[in-house]
Amino acid sequence: VILAFCWVYIRKFQSRQESEVVSTITAICALAIALITSALLPVDIFLVSFMKYPNGTYKEWAANNETRGQIEDTVLYGYYTLYSIILFCVFLWIPFVYFYYEERDDDNMNKCSQVKNALKYTIGFAIVCVVLLLIGAFVPLEAPPGQNSTQWEKVQYLFEELGSSHGLPALSFSISSLTLIGMLAVITYTAYGMSVLPLNLIKGTRSVAYERLENTEDIDDVEHQIEKLKSKCTDGRPLSSRDRHNLQELEGKLQVLRRRGRHLEIAERNCCTKVGSALRPVKILLGIFFILVALLFTVALFISNLDKALHSAGISSGFIIFGTNLTNPLNELLLALQPVFPLDYILITVITMYFVVTSMAGIRNMGIWFFWIRLYKIRPKRTRPQALLFLCMILLLIVLHTSYMIYSLAPQYVMYGSQKYLVQSQMPTAGLTSGNATSGTTRICDADAPEDQCTVTRSYLFLHKFWFFSTIYYFGNWAFIGAFLIGLVVSCCRGKKSVIEGEVEADDSDLSDDEYVH
Repeated sequence: VILAFCWVYIRKFQSRQESEVVSTITAICALAIALITSALLPVDIFLVSFMKYPNGTYKEWAANNETRGQIEDTVLYGYYTLYSIILFCVFLWIPFVYFYYEERDDDNMNKCSQVKNALKYTIGFAIVCVVLLLIGAFVPLEAPPGQNSTQWEKVQYLFEELGSSHGLPALSFSISSLTLIGMLAVITYTAYGMSVLPLNLIKGTRSVAYERLENTEDIDDVEHQIEKLKSKCTDGRPLSSRDRHNLQELEGKLQVLRRRGRHLEIAERNCCTKVGSALRPVKILLGIFFILVALLFTVALFISNLDKALHSAGISSGFIIFGTNLTNPLNELLLALQPVFPLDYILITVITMYFVVTSMAGIRNMGIWFFWIRLYKIRPKRTRPQALLFLCMILLLIVLHTSYMIYSLAPQYVMYGSQKYLVQSQMPTAGLTSGNATSGTTRICDADAPEDQCTVTRSYLFLHKFWFFSTIYYFGNWAFIGAFLIGLVVSCCRGKKSVIEGEVEADDSDLSDDEYVH
């Protein structure tokens, strides 16, 4: 299903004139890897929860520590595999394909030279990847040997540290470094997408007939200004440099308006506008639902961050909090849905996909930017291959940070799922016989639970391997809340978008119109 969705999505935005097999396959596979990785978190939570009964005791098949360890290792290997593939995509595969396609602009370059130049640029990305892996592998997480130890003992200690964790710190450090970039993408694109997607559904688009009338009036006005300028040289006198510049601008504007008119004519003939009118009530309800979900997420994230600010162990611990001290509505909702299987897992899956969908909407509406410079536009049927590769790389990075976002929304549930544990207590017996009776009380797993009674998700271990990354993520959540509120205000102040929003730009060529028609 994921591969089918990725194929349809990429083909929808892919330029028909500039499409290439290698870049298309790369984009589809990278997007599929991003979605599959995002789907691993609900599976991780489900497996640790499925080991226990609702009364807090382990199921027969999970009573053995060795069996539970094998299941946890299976999930861990799943994370290893997908995260390793993400590293391969971000540092090797996507950069190579991107630079290989960039070299195609030079007509005098053969295939061999293209490959050499692409490899030359890709080596820089590979070096960064190796450096991150080495830093993560040799950053000791425990106290090193004393000053009296020999150099060989210190080196041996580093290798023992690497071997004892099966390479987890190396991979975790590299992924956490990429997650920092993903955090910036989440603050930029996901926060804006959470506001613009529902409001666009609610407000709808402008009337096609009114837009055509308005565009016709603009064309007449520009043509009148052009004729007025050209009338200055009827007697043979040349136009001044200022008039020539204005004439060029007006002629360029006239071409854009005429191109816009052709697109509006196609949109008016297209039956999709009629279908869109019929689905208008559904879109409004869907938009209201999305905006309510966005507000719920923002409130839950604010409560979680406030709880960490008030009750965590501090900045030096990565704002790790032991238990939940403030009532988090989303966390409580997930815990309340536990008795009705599988509603809680369906909800956590929906939350994961919601972040992916809103991220796609944010990138679609904003385009791809490098600070204040817009690099690429994402438009149906006319998106360049380089832009699709950038899109998939951004989504890969966003998916990495999504796990921490969901943990921030529902920390207790993401850490332990629906696990419960049994607390044994001694109760004095009444009557003729003296003594104590043992009774059990079922509690929801939290940080105070015994280690052998509750299993922590593998995702949590990846997220909290290095405290300084958790600290940065914490402040990133505050920036995300601010970006969402700003985007919400901007989206509310903007009017209805055009029915051909983003389909006509000043730098488009006439060939792109033919591509749009077909």
